[in-house]
Amino acid sequence: MGRVRLSERGQDVAIAVAGLLGGLLLIAVGAYDRRPGWSAWASVLPLVAMAGLSLVRRRWTVWTVSVGGVVFGVAVYFGSLVPTMLLYTDLLYAAVLYGPARMSRVLQLSGAATTVVLTGLTWRYASLSEALLVAVFCGLIFLSPVWTADLLRRHREVAEAERLRAEQTALLAELDRRGAVVAERARMARELHDVIANHLSAIAIHATGAQAVARRQVRAADEPLVEALAVIRENSVQGLAEMRRMIGLLREATPEEPYAAPRLAAVDVLLEQAAAAGRSAGLRFGAEQHGEPGELPAPVELAAYRIVQESLTNAVKHAAPGPVRLCIRYGERELEITVESPYRAGEGRAVPGARAGLVGMGERAQLLGGEFDAGPDGQTWRVRAVLPRTASGERE
Repeated sequence: MGRVRLSERGQDVAIAVAGLLGGLLLIAVGAYDRRPGWSAWASVLPLVAMAGLSLVRRRWTVWTVSVGGVVFGVAVYFGSLVPTMLLYTDLLYAAVLYGPARMSRVLQLSGAATTVVLTGLTWRYASLSEALLVAVFCGLIFLSPVWTADLLRRHREVAEAERLRAEQTALLAELDRRGAVVAERARMARELHDVIANHLSAIAIHATGAQAVARRQVRAADEPLVEALAVIRENSVQGLAEMRRMIGLLREATPEEPYAAPRLAAVDVLLEQAAAAGRSAGLRFGAEQHGEPGELPAPVELAAYRIVQESLTNAVKHAAPGPVRLCIRYGERELEITVESPYRAGEGRAVPGARAGLVGMGERAQLLGGEFDAGPDGQTWRVRAVLPRTASGERE
């Protein structure tokens, strides 16, 4: 069973009640030093007062220890009671631990002075042995709780300082990490702008010029050339727009507008672009959908869109003439994407970066906890991806 932790208020109440009940028990059995001629109430009243002061020992430290000193003197005069003395030592302890920083020095000086005065008076009017006993007694009452509380307070201050230092170190490390991330993103943005974006911009410009020249000089039979140039220009402009948006996101430490990730609803646009690009190669594109799309998490929908986009692009580049079929099946727990295109076997089609698209599609599926496979199936090249409808499978 776990230990029950009392609140600060509960601890004060427990100390006051324990001291009060213990003192009353000792008074009831006569185990206290009562001054001749005085009733037991002379010891009960200081006990009750000291227990009441224990209830507010954290809130009003200066007042409780001051009033407690007077009550302690009255208690010693009318009859010594151990619980009353213990409650007073607890007031001294609380005054140093919870009070102002100067309380430790004040109480140490006052306690030492009281010890010296009482020891000297006892030595003067009694014996040396009694004076030594008074010195030990005063040290236990006035100095021991003050030293204990002062030591504990110093340990707490050191621990708090170390905690603050650790937090500052962690904050500086986090700021350094964020600075490194921002610098790396800025470097990536420069590389994308200087290399890829400039190339896409050049392609768009040259495709526009070539399209204008072709429209004036080619014959009607060469109209597919004009359409191919238009497709090249449209795709390069679109890619340039997305690249510039990504560059803007990389350059902003905290983007004001969230990145608008493409959605599966835009698959029709991909099919139109693929059909325009593959018309000269004898490709015909079609799509079918099964089930209700519902609401898909953004990571799942983005991965599905990119897989469809890459599959259609590969079909345009590598497929033999014939129909290309896209099938999207929405299940209760999974999203299945299938792209089938005519397979054209043969060597000599490898180019730099070949199969990088297949690797990328497989990684997107695996990061979401899905499945991916692609390869020839007879006379058909088949791409199949199965993604979970929730992003719970995504890894950090």
